[in-house]
Amino acid sequence: MSRLFLLRHLKSQWNKENRFTGWTDVPLSQEGIESAKNISKGLEGFKIDKVYTSPLARNKKTVSLILESLGIKEIPIVFDKALDERNYGELTGLNKDETIKKYGAEQVHLWRRSYNIAPPKGESLEDVCNRAVPFFKDFAEKDLKLGENVLVVASHNSLRAIVKYVEGISDEDIINVELSFGALVKYEFDDGKYAKFE
Repeated sequence: MSRLFLLRHLKSQWNKENRFTGWTDVPLSQEGIESAKNISKGLEGFKIDKVYTSPLARNKKTVSLILESLGIKEIPIVFDKALDERNYGELTGLNKDETIKKYGAEQVHLWRRSYNIAPPKGESLEDVCNRAVPFFKDFAEKDLKLGENVLVVASHNSLRAIVKYVEGISDEDIINVELSFGALVKYEFDDGKYAKFE
């Protein structure tokens, strides 16, 4: 049996400013940096064999802070754009509250959480699934099948795509799945099946 850990990156500067970030490469906020020690406690006592993350600075910095807190120095880390956040298109950089005032709460919620509705000139969650899930299956899941414990540190929607696959969540129900900053989801992987644990 192996274990999969999914960790959303710590709070970034634009998260703090309540802006749509998408592919924009922004740093972690001071608040995010300071939360690393506490977040890493959820991984204490577990062996981690490999880390997968996106090359965006907020994800890379989260990985380095978490590994430092855990005292892990030598570990393979794979960076791939397949794990980047969704592209928010024309919403990128906009304040979320102001966007709601302009387009309405329901429309913005659909852009942010639904499966197949994309923001203007951006990606839907379906688009993100089409890049993140095949990458996950080809690499992270292969490691899990070899008995290795894997940590995936990524952005909100790339992780929602993986959670959708791992838990078999329907296109309709994925709208209700949300992961807070620094959220850690743990699964046991055995005989091709995933089981969530605390």
